[in-house]
Order: sequence, then structure tokens, then C-alpha cells
Amino acid sequence: MNLNFKKIGEEGPAIVILHGVFGFLDNWLTIGKAISEQGFQVYLVDQRNHGRSPHEGGLNYETFAADLKEFLTQQQLSNPILLGHSMGGKTVMKYAITFPDTFQKLVIVDIGPKAYPVHHRKIIAGLNQIPVASIENRQEADEILAGYEPLVPVRQFLLKNLYRTEEGSFAWRFNLPVLTEQMANVGEGIVTDQPVNQPTLFIRGALSNYILDEDWTAILAIFPQATLETVENAGHWIQAEQPKVFLHHLLNFIK
Repeated sequence: MNLNFKKIGEEGPAIVILHGVFGFLDNWLTIGKAISEQGFQVYLVDQRNHGRSPHEGGLNYETFAADLKEFLTQQQLSNPILLGHSMGGKTVMKYAITFPDTFQKLVIVDIGPKAYPVHHRKIIAGLNQIPVASIENRQEADEILAGYEPLVPVRQFLLKNLYRTEEGSFAWRFNLPVLTEQMANVGEGIVTDQPVNQPTLFIRGALSNYILDEDWTAILAIFPQATLETVENAGHWIQAEQPKVFLHHLLNFIK
């Protein structure tokens, strides 16, 4: 699996960043540039079935973790810092327990190892109602999606995945059929009886309910060296909603 990626910066420790479900590497460009300016090589990666990476195979963390291992081997990254947001965070957790001692530190953004119920059904339904081959512009897609998702920022995030093909019609960057069939896998829990002993930072949004106070004991059972930072006035997309505070916590940890 040759994952699509973008490298920013030529010198310093390597940090690999994985996006969440429905996302792709472009979501992290601004943050990636800011990290590289602090002396890091930043690798922004499209996970399979997302962005410009191959649309093939399944949507599960065992596969995602194996893809990440292959990517690190291809790029000859022996001891990187790994950062993942949401689905990407679970990929990083799965990687850490599957391939121990192959990384320096972990950063997990607004996700825990516990299982989550499927909560994207309406979004998936709305995306499937958009006739991408025949719409004329993104406004048409937005009007359809508004019937399923009322929040404008969420719709804007999703519709960044629309692009024009060489034939002039629209298509999705993500693999919508696979997401539709296998979305339940995204919520699966990460389970292990072998703790991950590398330093790990969890960053959560104060307005998000993905990492609750009562989750912390279970998190420490897997990540005993973990610390937690809570960003005020931020929901699930902390890096976009409060980028300066997010970068402050991140850089303090990785430096």
C-alpha cells in the first residue's frame, strides 16, 4: 500500500500525522507548517480509502496500523513521533500496541481507546443522496447535505472532499461505498493487555464528549505514561477551532 503523503521540512525529528474519518492530509497543512517551523520534519498522510491514497481494502484498525508500519518502513523513519486525530488517533493506538518500541512519542487528539457507537449514520445517508456525477457545483451538494447535517462547519469539512474529475464531473476523495458499509469499524475499541510505555499526550476539547473524565482510568491502563490536556472553547476539531492553544500543548510535549 503506497499511501499518499506530503512532507514539510527537511531537518529535525520526524512527526507523522494521521487525519480522522472523512478527512485527508490537507486538513492538517496549516498545523503541519507551524510544526515544521519549530524544527521538525512533518509527514501528513492520507489513510487508505481517504484523500489521494488508494481506494481499496477494508476500513479497520488492523489494516490501518499495517499501512502505517509499511509507510514508516518506506520512508525509513525508525523512531518518529506519531499523531492521530479521531480515527487517526485510534490507528496510532493500534499501531503502538502492534509494533511496540518503533516510535518515540504518541499524540492522540480527542479520541479514547474505548468503543464508540456509530453516530455518523445521518451524514452517510446525506452523502449518499448527493448525485456527484450530475451536480453542477458544491452549492447543490451543500443544499442536499443540509437536510441531514445542520452545522455549516461540518458540511464545509465534508464537502472539501468533493473534487472535479478530468471529465468535469464531481467525485469524492473518500471511498463512500466502503465508508457506508464499514463505518461501524471506526468506532471499534482498541484492546490490549500489554501497556504502551512511551510518553503519550491526549488532547481533548472541553466541548467534546469523546474523552470523558471517567475514561481516564481505562486510558492509563493502556498508556501508563499518558498526560491529558483539555482545550477550552473547542470541540472535536481542536486543531481547527483553537490552533494556537493546540500548538502550544503539542510543541511543549514533542520538544
